[in-house]
Amino acid sequence: MPPWWALASGLPGSVYPRAWALVDWAVELVSTELVGHTGRLVGLAAALYVIKRAAILAALRFVPLPPAKGVVPALHLADADSRYVEVNGLAVHHTVHGQGAPAVVLLHGFAASSESWRALIPGLSREHAVVAYDRPGFGLTERPEPEAVDGPNPYGREAQVPLLMGLMDAMGIERAVLVGHSAGGGVALAAALAHPERVSGLVLVDAAIYREGGAPPWLLPLLGTTLVRRMGQRLLRGLVAKLGERIAARAWHDPSKLTPELRAAYERPFQVEGWDRALWHVVAATKPQRLAERLGELAVPTLVVTGDHDRVIRPADSRRLARELPGARLVVIEAAGHVPHEEQPGAVLAAVRGFLAEVGEG
Repeated sequence: MPPWWALASGLPGSVYPRAWALVDWAVELVSTELVGHTGRLVGLAAALYVIKRAAILAALRFVPLPPAKGVVPALHLADADSRYVEVNGLAVHHTVHGQGAPAVVLLHGFAASSESWRALIPGLSREHAVVAYDRPGFGLTERPEPEAVDGPNPYGREAQVPLLMGLMDAMGIERAVLVGHSAGGGVALAAALAHPERVSGLVLVDAAIYREGGAPPWLLPLLGTTLVRRMGQRLLRGLVAKLGERIAARAWHDPSKLTPELRAAYERPFQVEGWDRALWHVVAATKPQRLAERLGELAVPTLVVTGDHDRVIRPADSRRLARELPGARLVVIEAAGHVPHEEQPGAVLAAVRGFLAEVGEG
């Protein structure tokens, strides 16, 4: 590590945004005020413009990115139900409720958290042990740099099933019904394929199986570079600030049901230190699992749930999933979008409890 970089790394966080602003202001002054008044040095103006952009790129590459505004340590946002357990070197935030078999583990979707299950947990925990956890990169779970963790990248898909199994081990859960929403449904399905002896049943809620998302493979090496990562973090900050509410509303059939309490629950994970860095790691580490090619191998009871107005994972995809999974049953929730467990929790709870009763009898 060069001495100047060691010095820069030790500076207070408040210095960095001022340094960025100073670089931009200084070059802007020279390129607009000084050259603009002469009216004759157009070539120099163009050169200074290039220098300005180069300086910004250099800052992106070498100057530490200042923290996002308004963020706090995850522990400051924890509540009375919050628990932490170390799994595969990661402090995993989770909640535990109720008791009874079969146990239920809840897996949230992309850019969500364990709070997305808040409406289902009271009903499920009356007769079952229920565990809801924040997957790596989301909620209040620890957000380390990938290289600081032994083993696979904690934000990559290859680490998700081992972490789930490790969490179940830590909770003393030998077998469980996995309830996965959207991208969490992909993790649940992958776990059932890898460890069918640990999975009593699957509930796949608007599961992202045919539309896994992620960057094309040829782009992944570029996404891992320091320059692109910092640009990506700044882009994510802008997207969340400007479009976050619109993106959340798109998941609902009736956005008017998004109460202030629900909006606050959506916003909370974006108040955690390092949320943008971790979310970028998730995006950069996303690789296709090709789960759709292995559906015929599944050997556990499965319930497929979809909102009839889902604009993220089309209901047609969920219907196809129910057809292609051996013995799967489909439930369509009326007047619901991509988050039927939040928009129509009563209907989803009834379907899941009925399924759990069948699994328990089996």
